[in-house]
Amino acid sequence: MKEKIPISDRQKQYLQHQIIKKRTIQAVRVLMLFVFLLAWELTSRHGIIDAFFFSSPTRLAECFIFMVGENNLFSHIGISLYETLLSFLFITAISIGFASVLWRFEYVAKVLEPVLVILNSLPKSALAPLIIVWLGTGMKTIIIAGISVALFGCIINLYTCFKNTDPDKQKLIYILGGKKHHVFTKVILPSGIPTIISNMKVNIGLALVGVMIGEFLAAKQGLGYLIIYASQVFKLDWLILCILILCLIAIGLYEILHILERKICR
Repeated sequence: MKEKIPISDRQKQYLQHQIIKKRTIQAVRVLMLFVFLLAWELTSRHGIIDAFFFSSPTRLAECFIFMVGENNLFSHIGISLYETLLSFLFITAISIGFASVLWRFEYVAKVLEPVLVILNSLPKSALAPLIIVWLGTGMKTIIIAGISVALFGCIINLYTCFKNTDPDKQKLIYILGGKKHHVFTKVILPSGIPTIISNMKVNIGLALVGVMIGEFLAAKQGLGYLIIYASQVFKLDWLILCILILCLIAIGLYEILHILERKICR
């Protein structure tokens, strides 16, 4: 049995202070949300804002119950979430693999770097109709639209990170008789993990944006489809509810990655 290291009174005070600080921040967040919802509801009820255009929390709650029963809301949420996660996984895997190849073959990197910059600068919403013409409508097109939004920027960021990794550590591996793959596995990849996770936290939101762009144009299911349908028939309660659900999905996915980051850092 390992002996427990005693904690001093100053350390206990510091830990207690951190706990109180964290709980205070959480309480303020909850209070801000409550005040916002209350103000939204009251201004809507008293005609300060038009409830038809801006809805209200109670109307959205009624709309949610109706859509769950009549419009298979959870099915639409599940489809959008599945497409987002699949796009995100493809973005992560392809970008790490491609950035690794660019690091390994410097000549290829110098040839392709301007191409990647150009592809990353293109407006992805303008590419979506072209993707539909090439591939037709359906889930495959939506996933590719989701991938296209974040892929090229992620490759550039990871390649830059790999390329700028501490050269002294790389030289040490070579001095000790290591090869190129030893440098990559022992230095480049471990040093790049914070950047990889940081890009993942950005890419999960971009994947969701790309999937919504694809669903706006080529879907018969999903939250993007519901948003377009609701805007066309002026069911603004539906539209606002779908947007709020997208916000909750984005927050949830980001928090999952944040927890993963903390575990890896430990």
